[in-house]
Amino acid sequence: MATSKGESRTSSTRPRARDAVVASTAAAAAVRQLDELITSEPVGVTSVEPVEDGWIVEVEVIEEHRIPSSADLLGLYEIELDGEGDLLAFRRTNRYARGKAGTGNEGS
Repeated sequence: MATSKGESRTSSTRPRARDAVVASTAAAAAVRQLDELITSEPVGVTSVEPVEDGWIVEVEVIEEHRIPSSADLLGLYEIELDGEGDLLAFRRTNRYARGKAGTGNEGS
């Protein structure tokens, strides 16, 4: 039986791409789920890292608004997601003043 041109271009023996969450989807899922759990305001994703069974995403949040805003206190949260983007765990790993360089552990 002959195949049409469209069928000849598609190989059924070629492995399908893994039906998994991509980095941008993992980041968005982490922000959304963290926002549902804490009262602080998420402001951005600082890192997205694939792990064996999912993703580790770090999200920066405003923990305390201050005047001027350069004095705001920020927190860095680590969110662990499974392969489908569902929350497994989260924890605050750091707290620091906006604009402070480094890990926040210097001089503590």
